[in-house]
Amino acid sequence: MRLTRFTDVALRVLMRLAVAEDTEAPTTREVAATMRVPYTHAAKVVARLQHLGLLDARRGRGGGLTLTSAGRSASIGSLVRELEGPEEVVECEGDTPCPLRSACRLRGALRGAQEAFYAALDPITVPDLVTSPTGPLLLGIGSGPPPD
Repeated sequence: MRLTRFTDVALRVLMRLAVAEDTEAPTTREVAATMRVPYTHAAKVVARLQHLGLLDARRGRGGGLTLTSAGRSASIGSLVRELEGPEEVVECEGDTPCPLRSACRLRGALRGAQEAFYAALDPITVPDLVTSPTGPLLLGIGSGPPPD
């Protein structure tokens, strides 16, 4: 199974904010630069995470991004489920439907494997992802210009 770029960036944004707790709240532009992702992509991710109640975004002087208590306690498994959506690992019904779809055991096996993947992530929270050595590394990453 492969995560979308959107989900990958969302997890990295949450991780970056988790280590920013004791420092000044970074802006979307700063997080994009630190994580080396295009600002426009980071802005879409931030908007979605804000909609999900996982972070607060304040504009202007003294503004920036901060994790909410929900963001600090959210299960990575449930977050990945939400961001990835209900897509299955294989496309059985597409433009050229699979001739085995009515009696296929592979589809069920892959669905079970996908759920096992999410279940393995369920007990993990964002703070779990930023324990040493990851947290200190995140704080030490320089913020060059984000890619366009």
